[in-house]
Amino acid sequence: MTNNDTAKPADHTTELAHLDVLISGASIAGPALALNLARYGARVTVIEKAAALREGGFAVDFRGHVHRTVLTAMGVWDEIHARQTHMGRQIVVDADGSPRVDLPAEMMSGDVEIFRGELAQIMYERTRDSVEYVFGDSIATLTESPEGVDVTFERGAPRRFDLVVGADGLHSLTRRLAFGDESRHLRFLDHYVAGFDIPNHLGLDRTAQIYSEPGRAVSVSNYDGDPDRAGALLVFRSEKLEYDRRDVAAQKRILAERFAGMGWDTPHVLKALEEADDLYFDAIAQIHIDRLTKGRVALLGDAGYGATMGGMGTGVAIVGAYVLAGELALAGGDHRTAFAEYETRIRDFAKGCQKISGNAGPFFAPPTERRIRSRDRMYRILSSRPLARFFKKLTEKAATDIKLREYPRP
Repeated sequence: MTNNDTAKPADHTTELAHLDVLISGASIAGPALALNLARYGARVTVIEKAAALREGGFAVDFRGHVHRTVLTAMGVWDEIHARQTHMGRQIVVDADGSPRVDLPAEMMSGDVEIFRGELAQIMYERTRDSVEYVFGDSIATLTESPEGVDVTFERGAPRRFDLVVGADGLHSLTRRLAFGDESRHLRFLDHYVAGFDIPNHLGLDRTAQIYSEPGRAVSVSNYDGDPDRAGALLVFRSEKLEYDRRDVAAQKRILAERFAGMGWDTPHVLKALEEADDLYFDAIAQIHIDRLTKGRVALLGDAGYGATMGGMGTGVAIVGAYVLAGELALAGGDHRTAFAEYETRIRDFAKGCQKISGNAGPFFAPPTERRIRSRDRMYRILSSRPLARFFKKLTEKAATDIKLREYPRP
């Protein structure tokens, strides 16, 4: 055999070099997909309505071999560990602050935990030189043709892309434009959640305290060891509320009314709420949609199968991004083939994780005193040493319930 006959190793770094992809959303799912697509040579644009990357946010965790396999393949596993929270135990307390249940770190924080903003920064740092990021703009219209998707923007000039991916969260604009109004897909789970920074007046150090009364709960946590700063999490049971998602003052009034007269540290938390400039407020809800793709448009992460909290949404989004990019690479950019495989492989996995999230509201805010006591007894047993390992495996079951395919290695 001559040198000319020697087979050269396949170069998978240009599998998708012919593909122009627009991703809407620069939280986690969007940059994760951008990272995976860029590894295959795709030309990627990420558009984000915020003026810059969003900092801070809730801590998110990863657990089990599937998350680790994907994050390692993406080249970010070690950096996530380097920036992890090192969060400790979380304690359910009584009105006087005395402990009722001690929840160990491995139960609540997975194998590794990191702030959402830190994770977004890692993804952005890995892609900013190979991916076009456009901040302060959003999609206005989508018009599909045999040649691609013609996109107009609120600010920028119109452009054409081969594919558009909505990775823009639970209230996805991309989903509304391509799949119909949000009311058709969002399932309200009878609770609301709020989060914001507060002074660390309890002196917490990488730990959290949770206090519940019937239908409402307040948690104060310190994830990063900062002696001055903590985070407040408020959860309450409610009928569906009508409010303007842009009216922060109205949201603060709702919270002040719902938590008025609550015991423990709640008065200090509500006082800090008055001055908070980083309030997150939303329904605890899930997205249920018949299809994740339509023509040249696909949904990823919370936009397609999201849950507000408790459903390992970040882990599902990361896995979804890996699968979607891998299927496009296997199909040589043929979106019909790749999208069909993506739907088949990710749908049941995402649904399994969503099932867990249905327990988030009732866990924090059981509806009666009897349910609160029952919750405490159950978690007291589960957090005991003999059952702690079993419970950890139980929480990993949904996170690992997918068989990953072998995708081309860039």
